[in-house]
Amino acid sequence: MSTKIHQLVDGNGLPLVTVITPGQAGDSPMLIPMLEQLRVARPVGRPRTRPDAVRGDKAYSSRAIRAHLRGRGIKAVIPEPRDQQGHRKRRGSRGGRPVGLDADDYRNRNVIERRFCHTKQWRGLATRYDKLAVMFRAAVLIHATITWTKTLSDTP
Repeated sequence: MSTKIHQLVDGNGLPLVTVITPGQAGDSPMLIPMLEQLRVARPVGRPRTRPDAVRGDKAYSSRAIRAHLRGRGIKAVIPEPRDQQGHRKRRGSRGGRPVGLDADDYRNRNVIERRFCHTKQWRGLATRYDKLAVMFRAAVLIHATITWTKTLSDTP
């Protein structure tokens, strides 16, 4: 009965990729599959599949995610949790370097939070009458379509 919405959004808070999972599923395992689904069309050439940076909260701080992002040349703007800092320090010189965090860029993460607040305020999603995940996902995608249509329209 519970579901979780995972979204990749652009710098303006417009949804690019949406995935629905069971409510007990974690956030971080869904990041790499969502990045694989990312396709942003360009006027000329192939669609763009690699963002400049990924902003996320501490839940996305793992070696696997950071290695994946580093391997694709994507800047990770993800803070390191205190327990991971302690593990790294306890390992001494084998623990590696501290994670670099661009604090100014991390402040822009509020765009993501505002997008989720806006999505949760939509009546069709806030009531959660849908019993099937397919129907709930359809409502999330309809809301994303309405958001994009309002942004791209020339009327206020």
